[in-house]
Amino acid sequence: MKLSRLAATFASVALLYASAAIAGESNKATIRFDQKVTVDGKMIDSGKYTAEWTGEGSNVQVTLHHGKETVATFAARINQEPTANPDDAIGTTDGPNGSKQLTAIYPSGKRLSIQLGNGSGGASNASSSPSR
Repeated sequence: MKLSRLAATFASVALLYASAAIAGESNKATIRFDQKVTVDGKMIDSGKYTAEWTGEGSNVQVTLHHGKETVATFAARINQEPTANPDDAIGTTDGPNGSKQLTAIYPSGKRLSIQLGNGSGGASNASSSPSR
């Protein structure tokens, strides 16, 4: 009896940790900037970054990490997309001085986009990483 109770407890704990790990990964995307990009007024160097978002509903807070370092935190809006994104990608628009400004993040395998700023979603006229 003790052995079956112990096995049930162990299985419950394992399921809890597995679901937490899956849930933790669901709000992350790996993105690559091929050139310097302005994010919420801050210039970000080219390279590989992790975007992680938190929040309820369509308004979220996005944290951009380069390795373990947090490089930017900004407000964004989640928009539902008709199909899943085939690859991790970003949307940019031309900024002043020929710079690129990040306008959207498209996480791979998800039917959503993360729109920066006012969340209108229509300002993006260029994309990098795999084209969108």
